[in-house]
Amino acid sequence: MDDYRRIADRIAEDITGGRLRPGQRLPPQRAFARRHGMAPSTAGRVYAELVRRGLVVGEVGRGTFVRATEPDGQPGRALAEAAGAAPVNLELNYPGAEGQAELLAAALAPLLRPDALGQALRPAAAAGTPAAREAVASLLAQAGLRSAAARIVFTGNARQAIAATLASLVLPGGRVGVEALTYPLVKEIAGRLGITLVPLATDAEGPLPESVETAHRGAPLSALYLQPTLHNPTSLTTSPGRLVQLAEMVNRLGVPVVEDRIWSFLHPGGATPLAALAPDLVHFVDGLSKRVAPGLTVGFVVVPEGRAGAVARAVRSGGWSAGGFAVEAAVRWIADGTVDRLVAARRQDARRRQRLVARELAGFAVRSDPAAYFAWWELPAPWRADTFTAAALAHGIAVTPGTAFSVGPGRTPDAVRLGLASASEPELTRALATLAGVARRGPEGGTG
Repeated sequence: MDDYRRIADRIAEDITGGRLRPGQRLPPQRAFARRHGMAPSTAGRVYAELVRRGLVVGEVGRGTFVRATEPDGQPGRALAEAAGAAPVNLELNYPGAEGQAELLAAALAPLLRPDALGQALRPAAAAGTPAAREAVASLLAQAGLRSAAARIVFTGNARQAIAATLASLVLPGGRVGVEALTYPLVKEIAGRLGITLVPLATDAEGPLPESVETAHRGAPLSALYLQPTLHNPTSLTTSPGRLVQLAEMVNRLGVPVVEDRIWSFLHPGGATPLAALAPDLVHFVDGLSKRVAPGLTVGFVVVPEGRAGAVARAVRSGGWSAGGFAVEAAVRWIADGTVDRLVAARRQDARRRQRLVARELAGFAVRSDPAAYFAWWELPAPWRADTFTAAALAHGIAVTPGTAFSVGPGRTPDAVRLGLASASEPELTRALATLAGVARRGPEGGTG
């Protein structure tokens, strides 16, 4: 075994044994090299090996820090996934509603007849059925997207719609512009497709059009991936004026866009989609998992004219096709008003939960929207996102560190995202109060 790996093993033992604690800063590489009598290049290989093992995280301009660890000693996740050991999970974000199961079951009952069930169990085509296209088109018309029925492609869920659309637009090695904080699973999708994500600057109104032009000038962008409405994790909704500017920019540059609208149904009155302003370039992605339920859902993408075949081929090759039963269920849920009733309940529920956040985290720097199901908490100094995540987990609460959303080499945000939808309201209230207490006590008392 190489010497640098043996040294990395010793540091790894100190981390897993608790002698080096989550959030603790390692010495600068040159100081580490002098202390151990090695070349700076060897110290660099030691630190790179620890990063590769997920034990430390390097932050540009700040140093190298021990990562948060799970109770079993394994490194914390870089992506927002379920924290099964945590009694209160503020990572997952799946809304529910009282009486939801009974409401959904009523629409499913006709599908359980043998004749209807046999039809529903057949594979679903990427183009869906005429009834499915009309049902989804009527749903999207509420969001300001008209004449969409002929351009809808169906997938198993919205994440698969994003993956299929990007796969149809971007070759391996291609560059995709995204907000500097973006949906973590897009980072995972990009890695699997061999796509490089390029961070775009944003301000209080949304992504800056000039940052798109600058990124494209550096090396051509194959596409953009944007969340203009209730951006995850910040809850920002791009202003109407900024949407017009973005539409003008992408039309001038000819850059395709994947517009993620998965949370837009919560926005009061709806927000104008970018797809309505640049229909020849924007691929409008949405789904039913947040409106209805994650276990039986479909995703869909409304594509520009002439793009349905390419996206459908990507759906088939990626194995991202929707299930026939889920498509038939979606048609019934949309047609009988079930989706509309659930959306109304979700909107009221999100506002109640945001009021809990405002009350329990009063005095902290929390960015959110009254309609959103998440909140972006910029932590007070000296907390770091990784250390606070570990402290929260020690109290049985899972939150998502800002590193999960960060794109590019810039400074990692000292913030966490709180998913508000999955926990019950009493659980959420207790969790927020606990987290506020942890934040006030600071890192020295945060895990006590």
